[in-house]
Amino acid sequence: MNKNHFQDCEGGDRQSLSLPFGQDKLIDTLLKANKNTAVVLLSGNAVSMPWINKVPAVMQGWYLGSEAGNALADVISGEVNPSGKLPFSFPKKLEDNAAHFYGKISYPGDSVNQYYKEDILVGYRWFDTKKITPQFSFGFGLSYTSFDLGPLSADKLTYSKDDVIRVKFTVKNTGSRYGAEVAQLYVNDPVCTLPRPVKELKAFKKVLLQAGETKTVELDVKVADFAFYDEGKKDWNIEAGDFILQLGNSSGNISQKLKIAVK
Repeated sequence: MNKNHFQDCEGGDRQSLSLPFGQDKLIDTLLKANKNTAVVLLSGNAVSMPWINKVPAVMQGWYLGSEAGNALADVISGEVNPSGKLPFSFPKKLEDNAAHFYGKISYPGDSVNQYYKEDILVGYRWFDTKKITPQFSFGFGLSYTSFDLGPLSADKLTYSKDDVIRVKFTVKNTGSRYGAEVAQLYVNDPVCTLPRPVKELKAFKKVLLQAGETKTVELDVKVADFAFYDEGKKDWNIEAGDFILQLGNSSGNISQKLKIAVK
């Protein structure tokens, strides 16, 4: 990327999701010369990746500062096993984003008004609820090893609105390298009087494991954290009923589900 005006800069929005200065064309040209070309992206945000299915690997480096070269070299060489997770969803195309989905009245507006029509469906909540497949999901990230999340359980199956839910599961490093996985716990409210996201992140834990090692992980989630703002009541509201706890390693990769009830 570039920090010139209308790029990754202050005081002006980007004008395109694409890489600037013909870099997509450059990547295509390099791939014709060497199909084993990996791409390292140094950017402050998502970019479109028309070449994604042609490259063996992509690394999102962000802006790393003066030690960027050393940090990237350590990861590329395998000296360090990467364990980062994306803090937002990467779209496949600009129109997949909520701010652009509704047209110009949503972004950039009419020079006077700009309408946030996505309401509460911000970020991954938009992609998941609208069933739009992103390029990379919120919470996504690979490493040089692999992990398995074991069965999800809770200390009980029925809770009051003042309770704390204590969930338990295992994380196993099934690969051959020391590494870290970030287990993510989402919640789904299947029946609600107001529109809700299909799921929302409520807890997460980064777990460091030697090759072959298994650890038991416990997470606490307050039932009060299931509340939503009810405009009719002008207050936060937790409706009684069933909730679905969902465990995964990104918003797009849920491997375990567990139904609980709130009275």
